[in-house]
Amino acid sequence: MTRPAESFVEITPEVLLKAYACGIFPMAESAEDPSLYWIEPEQRGVIPLGGFHIPRRLARTVRSDRFEIAIDRDFEAVIDACAAPAPGRGKTWINRRIRRLYGELFRRGHCHTVEAWREGRLVGGLYGVSIGRAFFGESMFHFERDASKVALVHLIARLKLGGYCLLDAQFLTKHLEGFGAVEVMREEYHLLLEAAVEGEADFYFFPPDAAIAGGVVLQSVTQTS
Repeated sequence: MTRPAESFVEITPEVLLKAYACGIFPMAESAEDPSLYWIEPEQRGVIPLGGFHIPRRLARTVRSDRFEIAIDRDFEAVIDACAAPAPGRGKTWINRRIRRLYGELFRRGHCHTVEAWREGRLVGGLYGVSIGRAFFGESMFHFERDASKVALVHLIARLKLGGYCLLDAQFLTKHLEGFGAVEVMREEYHLLLEAAVEGEADFYFFPPDAAIAGGVVLQSVTQTS
């Protein structure tokens, strides 16, 4: 279900957080379109933190520490990369208003990045919104093979150890389905969301500047295939 955001109320960071807590989020038609629309999917993609699957090849890559994983180091670079054209994605929904709103959430500590770096270059990552014990994944990107996947594995470990209970992926894709993502109906999602936003979690269970070895990450994300 979609509806024009302007017909609802002026979108501020406070309104945006309340919207997430109610199960809706904004998107734009394109980077050039200044309008935003509220989205409330009938079926929601969710990655169960206890049912996350890691292919064995990816687990070896995580364990190798090929990438340096950083937290909240460069939000602007991450959202720029998420907005850039990529194979299979010729345009983006990330417009200026999205950049401004999520940038403000980042400065307030409600938006986080997980970044994969190699040889001083940002090569993959993701960003999302954190409220209570819920994390809402927004977008991810990669410039090198497996970079965004490794960032996702590190995110899962951080959420599990930090006391989160909900990872909202918005929409189920074949890519996420391979990691154990499932689709839940709106009513079930709201029950999960209500329990999650009422609690407290610690995204910085590991300090943001701490280098966490891949082996430690895999110990908390145990399901492989």
